[in-house]
Amino acid sequence: MEKRIHEFRLILVFLLFITLQTLLISRLFYLQIAKSIYLSKIANSQHDVLVELEPRRGAIYDRNMYKLAFNINVDSVFGIPREIPEKDKARIASKTASALNEDEQFILRRLKRNKGFIWLKRKISDEESEALKGLDLKGIELIKESKRVYPNGYLAAHIIGFAGLDNVGLEGLELAQDRYLSGKAGFRLTNRDAKRRFLSATDKKVLEPINGFSLILNIDETIQNIAEQSLDAAYKKYNAKGATVIVMDPYNGEILALANRPAFDPNRFFNSDLDSHRNRAVTDTFEPGSVFKIVTASCALEKGVVGFKDKIFCENGKYYIAGHTLHDHTAHGMLTFKEVIEQSSNIGTVKVAQRLKKEDLYAFVRGFGFGQATGIDMMGEVNGTTYPPSKWSKSTIAALPMGQEVTVTAIQLACAISAIANGGELVKPWILREIRDDRGETIAGFEPAVVRRVISKETAEKMKTLLKGVIENGTGTLARLESHTAGGKTGTAQKVEPGGIYSHSKFVGSFIGFAPASNPRIAIAVCLDEPHPLYYGGVVSAPVFKKVAEDTLRYLGVPPDIKRPEPLKVILGAQED
Repeated sequence: MEKRIHEFRLILVFLLFITLQTLLISRLFYLQIAKSIYLSKIANSQHDVLVELEPRRGAIYDRNMYKLAFNINVDSVFGIPREIPEKDKARIASKTASALNEDEQFILRRLKRNKGFIWLKRKISDEESEALKGLDLKGIELIKESKRVYPNGYLAAHIIGFAGLDNVGLEGLELAQDRYLSGKAGFRLTNRDAKRRFLSATDKKVLEPINGFSLILNIDETIQNIAEQSLDAAYKKYNAKGATVIVMDPYNGEILALANRPAFDPNRFFNSDLDSHRNRAVTDTFEPGSVFKIVTASCALEKGVVGFKDKIFCENGKYYIAGHTLHDHTAHGMLTFKEVIEQSSNIGTVKVAQRLKKEDLYAFVRGFGFGQATGIDMMGEVNGTTYPPSKWSKSTIAALPMGQEVTVTAIQLACAISAIANGGELVKPWILREIRDDRGETIAGFEPAVVRRVISKETAEKMKTLLKGVIENGTGTLARLESHTAGGKTGTAQKVEPGGIYSHSKFVGSFIGFAPASNPRIAIAVCLDEPHPLYYGGVVSAPVFKKVAEDTLRYLGVPPDIKRPEPLKVILGAQED
């Protein structure tokens, strides 16, 4: 009996063993053969990771290869909430927030999320990074990212613009040329261990990123600095609403400097208001006032309706025309045409304009580039407004010649004065000089372009003489340089109120000019919006021209063309016979 029981138990154990072995083999077959593809995918999803390789954004340089914008590697902070015990999250959030100068509740809310990865703060400072490293907090990690840096802060901010946290251009050239600057991302297919650490030695596939191209500008960092400092001083001194200065090579259209106020620091663009981001030089229009008399005078001289010595009666300051009374800022009687321009007589200018055909005057307005975009390689440029003679009112002939019933931009004024300075040709203004790849090879180069001839060389020389007289004898004496001759024109324009009437308290004070007068190297436009308490262009803007022109010509090494008298020599010890 006992033997049978023993045999039965032996058989039972054997059958159980066979059954378990069969089940185990079946399970192994199921996992290794039937479900192998499915399970391999799950394993790969847990261990394989596709890492994006960020390209290096291209730098931006001035004409002398000084860096205006570039990228550096900095730390960013992320959390792994699932690795942090719930009881420790408040303590870790407090320490992390203190190191990062962030709100503690903000950090805690992010750490309470059921996630394996979450950003806490990106592109932190070196001080914040060192503070965090010293804490060695569980579930708080650092990763390197590329950060855009603007070493000169406010300098040329409206030209350069800025890029956001993800290195995508948002304003200025950073946005306009983003397709060149950004490059193309690569990727790396690699493994990670149970602690989610990347194992670069096990890389399966790598596609290297293509770095962005760099931009070389016509801007000169030194001239830009000269222009910005001078403009900033006037902007603050005269409590202006806005201000613009442009420095341009009158012969080839290169923009050597362009600045606006108010301005912003592209390193901290998120702390500035939208109004400070606006590139007023190309986006803001205004009635130009008397600076526009360069168009009327050019047309009159080109058409031969007036000469320098022709005398014009300026009605002692009051002239009734087209149902309106036209005033001069100072009453004048008889003036020569040269004196009319020097003293900026509205009445004298309008009387000369009455000798012209409407179609001729309008053709010159358009010829000088008003009412149409200059084509500068910057975003947001507007056309301004001009109206053909068919839409003129009875008063237009009294308004247009002195810069009313027309709106312009500062860049248009810079181009117009350049056309006179260079001998009569309207040139296209341009900022971007060259695009290079990360090996320094040129991808694209840009050249100057002449739009059209506006006036003859003879007329241009006459206009240069007239505008030189404005500075030496007329309304622009505060623009007179110490060691170089210069020519220019003042302008003070009343702003139009919402009701359509001219304001008696809001003005735009402007000055446009060139230097040296004999052989111009630079053309400059200066505009101050709503300066006060003083507002005349010859008072608020002419000194900016003087300062920018003097410092720029000195920097460029342009020889003086004004001869100073020799100082008296004093001989020590000499006695009179």
